[in-house]
Amino acid sequence: MKDLYNAIYKRKSFHQFRNVGDGKITEAELARIMEAWQAFTPLDPDIRTEIRIVTNERSTCRRGQEYCVLMYSEPKDGYLQNIGYLGEQLDLYLVSQNIGTLWYGIGKPKEDPPAGMIYVIMIAIRKVADASAFRKDMFASKRLPLGELWQGETIPGVSEIVRFTPSACNSQPWRVTNEDGLTVYRHRKPGRVGIMPAKLVPYYNRIDMGIFMCFLDICLAHEGIQYERELFTDAGGEEEITLNARYKVYVAEKKKAKQLN
Repeated sequence: MKDLYNAIYKRKSFHQFRNVGDGKITEAELARIMEAWQAFTPLDPDIRTEIRIVTNERSTCRRGQEYCVLMYSEPKDGYLQNIGYLGEQLDLYLVSQNIGTLWYGIGKPKEDPPAGMIYVIMIAIRKVADASAFRKDMFASKRLPLGELWQGETIPGVSEIVRFTPSACNSQPWRVTNEDGLTVYRHRKPGRVGIMPAKLVPYYNRIDMGIFMCFLDICLAHEGIQYERELFTDAGGEEEITLNARYKVYVAEKKKAKQLN
């Protein structure tokens, strides 16, 4: 997880793959993507997942990409958060390899899913020849104020960075309270969000919660903060806030380690 930290500052969503050069993703790179997926850490190791990398004609995505990474999962409790958590590791890994990405929620595959699994979401990808096409200043991105997303004492190097987690239609559904540990909620606004019909908002926002926890865990690891995480079932209800996770963090141990050094 620590190795993905630097890619947080670089990544951006390529809503259209324009002016990215003529480079191509090689067969060796495609093989490494498949290998990387197997090495990523899931939120729930008991949920089976699988990816397929398909060419343009095998999906409905038309954003100028070379390929789409289709993500499949067993339909178990927490599978959407789990795919978000794994998929964001994939997103950041690809960025580290100069491969541009786009989480594409409305795309559909043109093939049957693996046995016992369902299709969840895809990431469109394309090689980016010039690294300057990636984000130059993450802090210029439009995000909600920290005080709206995070209540209680902030954690240096963590609280401010996790604000920049990507989400469907920039909905930013996460809320965190820091009181005797971190409590992570999914926040639900009534009605549609951006182009998302209201009935689909809980679906995509649960994926977003997994993406957020990926960012949170990467930042905690980068700051040398140890933690224990407890997950809770989120059935996609329309309550204003829904508990997703509690973290016990050991910030004091980090400070002690610094003193010993």
